[in-house]
Amino acid sequence: MANSTWKIARRGNAQLPLVIVLALAVVLALLGKAQTGLFDRARVNITDWMAPGLETVRAPLDGVERWLGSISDIFTVYGENLKLKQENARLMQWRNTSIVLQDRMKHYQALLHAVPDPKMNAVLARVIGRSSRPFLQTMILDAGKNDAARPGEAVMDENGMIGRVYLTGQHTSWVILLTDINSRIPISIAPGAVQAILAGDNTALPNVDLLSPSATIKAGDQVVSSGDGGLLPPGLPVGTIVKDGSGFRVALLADAAHSEDVEVLNFAHPPEELPPASQLPAEAAGLAPMKPPPPKPIPEPVTMPTLPKLKMPPITQSAPQDASPE
Repeated sequence: MANSTWKIARRGNAQLPLVIVLALAVVLALLGKAQTGLFDRARVNITDWMAPGLETVRAPLDGVERWLGSISDIFTVYGENLKLKQENARLMQWRNTSIVLQDRMKHYQALLHAVPDPKMNAVLARVIGRSSRPFLQTMILDAGKNDAARPGEAVMDENGMIGRVYLTGQHTSWVILLTDINSRIPISIAPGAVQAILAGDNTALPNVDLLSPSATIKAGDQVVSSGDGGLLPPGLPVGTIVKDGSGFRVALLADAAHSEDVEVLNFAHPPEELPPASQLPAEAAGLAPMKPPPPKPIPEPVTMPTLPKLKMPPITQSAPQDASPE
C-alpha cells in the first residue's frame, strides 16, 4: 500500500514541472505578442554585450581560415602558372611560324607582282545609345569625325561585324546594323568563294541573295565580307549559313544587343594618280570624241585578158640508126 502511494506521489510530482513549463510558455508568447519591442531591445542589448567576446573568439578562427585559404590559393596559382608557361611556349612557336610565313608571303608577292593590301586602321569606340530612328535598328557610338570615323566604314566587336557607319558628327557616329531592312553588304561564302548579298529584314537572321543562280551553298558554310566595291575590307567574319525552309539565312557571330566596345575600321584605298591629259585619249581628256576615218572603198576585181592558144607541131619519132660499122 505504501509502495503504491509513493508511486502515485512520484507520478504527480513529475507532471507538475511540465504544467509550469506550459504555463510559462503561454505567458511568454502572450508577452511577446503584446510587447515585441521589449524583446527586441533585450536581444540587441545581449548581442552588444556579447559582441566583444564573439570578436575575440572569432579572430583566431578567421586567421586559421585565411591561412587554409592561402594554402589552397598557392596551389591554384601554381597550377595556373604552369598553364600560362605552356601557353606562352605554344604562342612563341606560333609567333615564329607566323614570322616565317609572313616573310615567305612577302617574297611570293614580290615574285608575282601582287597588289599590296590597302591600309586599314581601327578606331576604338563605345556604344552610348541605341535608337529606332532614322532606321529601325540603329547604334550610336562616341567616335566621330574628330576620331577619323567616316560614313561607310565597317563596325565590329570581338566576335564579328555588326554594321556600317552611315552618319558621323564631330564626336558621335550612327551605325546601321546588318539586321536592318535597309542594310545590304556584299559577302563571300566559303568554301567556293560564292558571291552573294547579305540583306537585312529586321530579324536576327538576315537573308542571303545569291548573285549566281547556279551557285550552291549549304548549312554550316562560313560567311565573310567580300570587299566588292572597295568600301569594306575583305575577309571580315560575319556569320554562318543556316537553312531556312527553301532558302538560306546567316546566323551572325556578333550580337549587337550586347555589344559595348566596338571598332570602326578605316579601310582606305590609296588615291590613284591619273596621267596628264596630254597622255589620255580624247574622250578621257574631256575633248570631243574623234570621228573614225571613213572606210576605204573596196577595189573592183581586175580581169586578165585571155591569150590565144598556140598550136604546136606534132612530134614524130624516127627509127634509130645503127652507128656501128659492118
